[in-house]
Amino acid sequence: MKEFDLTSLSRFNGQDGNAVYIVYQGRVIDVSQSKLWKTGLHMKRHQAGSDLTEDIAAAPHGLEVLDRYPQVGVVKKDEVSERPMPKFLSQLLIRYPLLRRHPHPMLVHFPIVFMFTAPLFNLLYLITGIPSFEITALHCLGGGILFTPLTILTGWFTWWLNYLARPMRPVTIKIRFSILLMAASVGAFIWRIMVPDVLASLNGFGVLYLLLVLSFIPVVTTIGWFGAQMTFPVGKER
Repeated sequence: MKEFDLTSLSRFNGQDGNAVYIVYQGRVIDVSQSKLWKTGLHMKRHQAGSDLTEDIAAAPHGLEVLDRYPQVGVVKKDEVSERPMPKFLSQLLIRYPLLRRHPHPMLVHFPIVFMFTAPLFNLLYLITGIPSFEITALHCLGGGILFTPLTILTGWFTWWLNYLARPMRPVTIKIRFSILLMAASVGAFIWRIMVPDVLASLNGFGVLYLLLVLSFIPVVTTIGWFGAQMTFPVGKER
């Protein structure tokens, strides 16, 4: 049976007239005849020409679906995914399989919400002059700082578990912007604690503080965009 390496396999992505191959547990399967794989992109998130072992294991349908399509080869043994993992973690994932998928997608919503609402409540305070809006902004900022490290850790775990921590441009960008977000939010929080009336008047320092807090919005948007691109790669639609 023909052996494939992951580099050569990537050409079989359903584009430019190429066949549609996917990998499950080292088996290379030709799904070109499936209408759901016609463009090489299944359900707007699973890209052909790659190892989809984790994705298929988490799919709502049974593995018998793959038996409808021919196996055309295998992945070279030295390229089959190996995941050396502590025994306690392996047992935990077997007992609670949802941990493979859900911790990061669940936690990521918290820093998104908190880091968006912190600048918005600050703007409401400046517009209305109501002090409670500014206090709420501080509380939201604290919530964002609390959840951002947890989100980074679960993101790293998902990257390691599902992608073997391979270099990936979206992940690299997400890591850099997450570190930037953490540094900016902690800096803003300390600044606000040390100078409680920093937004009392929009002088030089007040403007700088406001711009710092407003910068959370584009930073969080960038992180969310590249995270969504990994789940729903719209740029690859045809």
